[in-house]
This record gives sequence, C-alpha cells and structure tokens, in this order.
Amino acid sequence: MSYSGGRILLSSQREGQVSRFRAWVMLAVPLAAILFQVYVPLFFQFLGFLEMPLLVVVYFALMRRSQIHGLLIGALVGLAQDSLSKNPLGMFGIVKTLVGYFSASVGIRFDVDNGVIRLLLAFFFFVFHQFFYWIMSRALLGQQLAFELQRTLIIGLLNAVVGISLFHFLDKLRQSS
Repeated sequence: MSYSGGRILLSSQREGQVSRFRAWVMLAVPLAAILFQVYVPLFFQFLGFLEMPLLVVVYFALMRRSQIHGLLIGALVGLAQDSLSKNPLGMFGIVKTLVGYFSASVGIRFDVDNGVIRLLLAFFFFVFHQFFYWIMSRALLGQQLAFELQRTLIIGLLNAVVGISLFHFLDKLRQSS
C-alpha cells in the first residue's frame, strides 16, 4: 500500500479511472431498480428490505468518481422513487442526492474496485441513508418515527451483501477503455 497525492492505492490497475457506461445502462439499471423496489415486495414480501435504488446510486457514483454525476444520479433516482411511492415528493430525492455526492467523494479517494471496501461502503451508505431519512422526516415533516439501530444495522448488512453481487453484475456492463 502506498500513498500518493492523498489517495490510498491498493494495487488496482483501474483505480483512479472514471468508469464509463453506455446510455442504455445508465437508464435501464436505475429504472429496473426502482421498479424492483416498487413491485417485487408486493409479490415477495420477504424482499421488502432491499433498497435497490440506493445500491444503484452508490455503485454509479462510486464508479463515475464525479460528484456532479453522483448528485444527478442520486437526485433523479430519488425523485423517480418518490413519484412511485406513497412518500412525500422529495424525501428520497434529497437523501439519495446526498448519498450520491458522498459516494462519489469516496470514489475519488479510495480504490472502490476492492470487494471488501465495496461491502463496507454499501453498508455505511445504507445506514447513512436510513439515518438521514429519519432526520428529514422529523425535521421537515414533523413525523415522530423511531430509529431502530439494531434493525437498521442488520438490514444494512443484508443490503451490503446483495450489493456486492449487484456491483459484480454491473461491473460487467462497464464500457472497456
């Protein structure tokens, strides 16, 4: 492990490179994740814990390594998810925008092609997402929601494990340089 210009390098050839995706991938994958989030729990309730749009935002923000792209993908996915859910419009938009920004910021600094780092980041950003949604619900909507830390940590771990598989699949959709 060496330090160069404030970046932590972990011996990856592609580390530091911005990943490119075809336009259809950037449209179809978030749309599929949102539709998964809306419709799959109606038929398979045990999959209701999965936060696929969040995992997609984290992946694209990490791999694009651009805070502007992270903001945009987070805002678009969040607002689309809001429009299809019964939540007030803008709640997921705000939270996923922040997740996209911070994910891209992390992607700039670390080797995000490493599986362990991806697992930790998926877990961290799920917990961050849930915590910030809780804060926004209390501050903006005046709702007295309970933040169940133990449940959030367990579901975060499950989402992180699913995220690793999803990230591996999405890696295959990257454009080769």
